[in-house]
Amino acid sequence: MKFGTFIAQLPGLDLAALLRAIEQLGFESVWLGDHIALRGDHKAHYPYSSDGRYQLPADYPFSDPFVLLSYAAALTTRLRLATGVYLLPLRNPFTTAKAVATLDALSRGRFIFGVGMGWMSDEFELMGSNFEDRGRRMGEYLELMTECWSKPAASFAGRTVTTQGFSFYPQPVQQPHPPFVLGGNTDASLKRAVRMGDGWFGIATTMDQARRLLARLTEFERQSGRRQRLERSLLLAANTGVEEVRELEALGLDRMIDAGWFGVRDPFEYLRRYRERLMAAFHP
Repeated sequence: MKFGTFIAQLPGLDLAALLRAIEQLGFESVWLGDHIALRGDHKAHYPYSSDGRYQLPADYPFSDPFVLLSYAAALTTRLRLATGVYLLPLRNPFTTAKAVATLDALSRGRFIFGVGMGWMSDEFELMGSNFEDRGRRMGEYLELMTECWSKPAASFAGRTVTTQGFSFYPQPVQQPHPPFVLGGNTDASLKRAVRMGDGWFGIATTMDQARRLLARLTEFERQSGRRQRLERSLLLAANTGVEEVRELEALGLDRMIDAGWFGVRDPFEYLRRYRERLMAAFHP
């Protein structure tokens, strides 16, 4: 079992010291959420809460993922650096490809590219981006970026983006691309991860929900005839113990991701206790 934790650039936090502590404690990866801007009165339905409201306030400090993860790369040597998840259809795919390749090269191949379609239609309106075709664009963008990263001169023709004859350097260390981890809990999202991803990222608030998600993902893999299983990563809000994690591991989970230090008085102490309480049973 791998263990990751979310990070954020919060007011008053010594992020450099926290990143070093996370690596020293034996966490395998750090993950960073993504939004360009938030509305407290958003009209879109948030799919991970019962009331459809986003749990973070409009003034939550979402950092640019590639800037912050480059900072993390400079301060660490072993931590995997992951987006959880990057809203790919909101962005220009060529500038995103440049940022991803630069980060993967700087970190010597430690980047995990977690991507999602996005749920907040308000944010797409702000960016002048089409909300309705975001699924198609995400798929085409992943194909396009793989072409840009792995060929001397890229050639790609899709319905939403096209290029021919241009060279895109630097290219990432991980070839033909850093791991694509697709996020989402819906059946459509799970099937998309099976079809296009190297891994899956999900969010669960209870053990029952975690069990259901893992079972559905396994069934969709079976139905698709996929040969190589997806790596499964889960942000689990429930206060899980060793036995619960062992159960999830038996159900196929590869990585537990925590975000419990957010809002506590002493995040360093929280992470030390998390290590002693949970991680030590798997990595003495």
